Amino acid sequence: MGRDLLSIDVEDYFHVEAFADSVPRADWQKYESRVKRNTDRVLALLEEYRQRATFFILGWVAEREPAIVRSIADAGHELACHSYAHQRIFTLTPQQFREDLRRAKAVIEDAGGRPVLGYRAPTFSICQQSLWALEILVEQGFVYDSSIFPIRHDLYGMPRSPRFPYKYRLSGGNSIIEVPAPVIRLLGVNWPVAGGGYLRHLPMQYTRWGIRQIHRKKQPVNVYLHPWEIDPEQPRIKAGWKSSFRHYRGLEKTEPRLRELLSGGCFEPVIEFVRRFLSVTKA
Repeated sequence: MGRDLLSIDVEDYFHVEAFADSVPRADWQKYESRVKRNTDRVLALLEEYRQRATFFILGWVAEREPAIVRSIADAGHELACHSYAHQRIFTLTPQQFREDLRRAKAVIEDAGGRPVLGYRAPTFSICQQSLWALEILVEQGFVYDSSIFPIRHDLYGMPRSPRFPYKYRLSGGNSIIEVPAPVIRLLGVNWPVAGGGYLRHLPMQYTRWGIRQIHRKKQPVNVYLHPWEIDPEQPRIKAGWKSSFRHYRGLEKTEPRLRELLSGGCFEPVIEFVRRFLSVTKA
């Protein structure tokens, strides 16, 4: 088995969709920012285990903390885009999405000094009603997307989508490489594994087993997480029980579990896999 994929969605604890009703975007600047210290911690862990990753960076963060972007680039990791304002795509018009995308891409590239070729939507919000966004990604120069989650979920998901990376054919002969979030197939249903809250909430035994199942298919595991997930001391935001449960449960488990994955695996940025994938499909 070759390398697995590791990606970090660079956003702060108050940016998450779970708190969208409690924390208006207009109030973001009022909250204590912890994204730099947490991203620096992730970078230190990657350096310790000599692993490389993709960082999907929120444009709002890149604009205010360009040093974060430079640190990521200087450490040899991939810079990618996580939107500007962390809005779910299906709540936007195509023009609003285009403007958000352009703004985010520009500030990340300006700060990092290198092109941005990959995108991940906030809350995996490329789904059936927002597939039009893939056309705009290609229009704006993106090579791959990692926004489709092949599961059923109350906030996102396309359970009938392919489970492993594939070329998504668009109109006019265009295409984009889709690198889905990680799932396994069990009892005729797709189940999430090895990413974000699922890495925190579900037993590590399940995660290890899920990774083995994906490897048996000779596919890479697309592990993902957020810098705030290694910060159990972050401020608590008052929200509903479901949002609080999803966000806060298991924060103290993230770093030791990430260490286990880093020590036992071999990871690379998504773009390196995508380039090999494209070379094979063109052959």
